[in-house]
Amino acid sequence: MAAVYPRLWRYAVALTGRRDWADDLVQTTCVRALDKADQFQAGTHLDRWLFRMTQRIWLNELRSRKVRTGGGLVPVEDIDLPDTSPDVEVNIFARDVLNKVNALPEAQRQSVLLVYVEGFSYKEAAEIMDIPVGTVMSRLAGARKRLNTQMAEPEDVKR
Repeated sequence: MAAVYPRLWRYAVALTGRRDWADDLVQTTCVRALDKADQFQAGTHLDRWLFRMTQRIWLNELRSRKVRTGGGLVPVEDIDLPDTSPDVEVNIFARDVLNKVNALPEAQRQSVLLVYVEGFSYKEAAEIMDIPVGTVMSRLAGARKRLNTQMAEPEDVKR
């Protein structure tokens, strides 16, 4: 599990939008994985199993938060991400892209994160989200179209 932990945490940060929530989500996932270790099938991919578990735990958490607070996502400005690049323009562009990705509908955002950030194949992402491969492809196409349109808009038109 230790080898998958950094990727799992990164995915949790992307899902939750906050480091403290990601810490809690990954900790909950690890505890659940240990509790359900007997259900893991040897010879299968541990990362897929953990990612799917993380996604399901987060969806359950979102559902309960919506009942309690009416939301589950936070603005990207509230995300505590380290600035590792000295180039200001790259940081501005990356923040703009991250804002646009986080503004995608949840289904598209999860597909983008699993395929483009985590590098899972369409089939693997479909298994993690428990949906057909065609749905993943459709969500990614919709996300690409939406992001391309938004990125192509002149700055003065956006405001």
